[in-house]
Amino acid sequence: MKHIFWLVLFTQWGLLCHAQRQGKVAYVNPFIGTAGTGHTFPGATLPSGLIQLSPETGYAGWDYCAGYRYEDKQILGFSHTHLSGTGALDLGDILLMPFTGDTSPKEYYKSDFSHSEEKASPGYYSVNLKSYRILAELTATSHVGMHRYTFPAKQKAHVLLDLRHGLVGSTPGRLETHVLESNFKKESNRTLSGYTITQGWAGRKHVYFVLQFNQAFIDYTWVSDSTAKRNQRVIFNFNQPNSSSLMVKVGISTVSVENARQNLTEEVNHWNFEKVRQQGRQKWENELSKIHIEGNDKQKEIFYTPLYHSLIAPNNIADVNGAYRGADNKIYTSANKSYYSTLSLWDTFRALNPLYTILYPNKTNGIINSMIEHQQVAGYLPIWTLWGHENHCMIGNHAVPIITDAYLKGIRGYDVEKAYEAMRKSLTVSHKNSDWETYMKYGYLPSDIIKVEAVSTTLENGIDDWSMAQMAKALNKSSDYALFTKRAGFYANLFDPTTGLLRGKQSNGNWVSPFDPFKISHASTSGGDYTEGNAWQYSWHVMQDVDGL
Repeated sequence: MKHIFWLVLFTQWGLLCHAQRQGKVAYVNPFIGTAGTGHTFPGATLPSGLIQLSPETGYAGWDYCAGYRYEDKQILGFSHTHLSGTGALDLGDILLMPFTGDTSPKEYYKSDFSHSEEKASPGYYSVNLKSYRILAELTATSHVGMHRYTFPAKQKAHVLLDLRHGLVGSTPGRLETHVLESNFKKESNRTLSGYTITQGWAGRKHVYFVLQFNQAFIDYTWVSDSTAKRNQRVIFNFNQPNSSSLMVKVGISTVSVENARQNLTEEVNHWNFEKVRQQGRQKWENELSKIHIEGNDKQKEIFYTPLYHSLIAPNNIADVNGAYRGADNKIYTSANKSYYSTLSLWDTFRALNPLYTILYPNKTNGIINSMIEHQQVAGYLPIWTLWGHENHCMIGNHAVPIITDAYLKGIRGYDVEKAYEAMRKSLTVSHKNSDWETYMKYGYLPSDIIKVEAVSTTLENGIDDWSMAQMAKALNKSSDYALFTKRAGFYANLFDPTTGLLRGKQSNGNWVSPFDPFKISHASTSGGDYTEGNAWQYSWHVMQDVDGL
């Protein structure tokens, strides 16, 4: 009996130690969401990192918001910036592709691949490029992407650098307008530097880079007419790589080549791929370990994978020295060396940002400081910012409830008065995404003046107004409390007692007719009074006054 006791004890202890060694990262499956239009990517990134180094299987159209679809059979290359889980596309900057053999001009030097020879975990990705028999491995720091390519024996190695590439709209031809300008300079047979300037969902976006090889290239050849400023594609040719494999490091910056160089030097001043991989794994482990759950392995995978996805963005676009390119494309410096962008606030203010207040209060402080800095340049708080630029996607200004939520929970690592003033201006000074004069005149947004999404925008404004009122109350600003409390009740002006629903109303007070409460509408497709929904769905969107509704 005594022997059985000790056997059970040591077995349980061994299982516990194994679980502890395995950690939370073992339960993350980066391939979840990559099929269909889940719009996630499997590549290497860190929490809130500027780099998302990932394979691309396509680049044109809504299917490729993340650049990768699990259903595809070929890889075009590996680029350094991606979006995760969005409904629009951009980025896909600085694509590299290793290959062997024919170097004659092609659109892409793509390769077949199999999921059975593909691996992904937080901060690491690998795949066998079957067409060339090359093992490609990727890892990353916050500002640096690191590649390791193992070529077959007795084969000359080639690496394509494609600065024309990007993730664009519906047609491949848009590549020629997506990249406004690109260029690179050979600094030595191991080092390049350059930039791309693109025009897309992120506005006029600057990406500067410094690229280093661990082995000298023999020479390089242009691909077709790629000396044009919009079409920079070049192939670097190597002798048969030695046994240490061919490695590449790419540091990027929104600011300048020199900042990209500093990011690269400070974050990866060596060629130890495994060191970078393990450091990244530990950073993910630290973030994911904020929550411990009990359950079987499948349940843990289902839990920790979305937690992982929730930490990819927002992205800190500030360099290691704190510099970043702001909403007006001028250079600013953050005192705390962070400037968070990829703020998809219409999507995140209800659940993700409140989760951050519980698990990551310091990051919440950083996000709010970035929001304040954005408002001081743009004139209003972020709505949907990408790479520092406002794209005005979606409605409302949900930075307001995010700041109020944090403040009322005691998270106050920012200038509170500046935050309050930024909130107030955002809800009173009209700009491209708001018409406060019309809102105040009618007590709602009339459907004949605000041609699309008038009901949804009125309702989204309501939760912002109520949040502003709570902030005013907490700061003893009584007149503002009264004003924004009144505005938070404007939703009632759109309540139609004959249908029991919230319905579009014209400036003359008449209801919009005909009225189909089941019709789904969206500004980018069919127009209408609602946003990605219908009257039945949006009539419940009165979070600030459930009893009143």
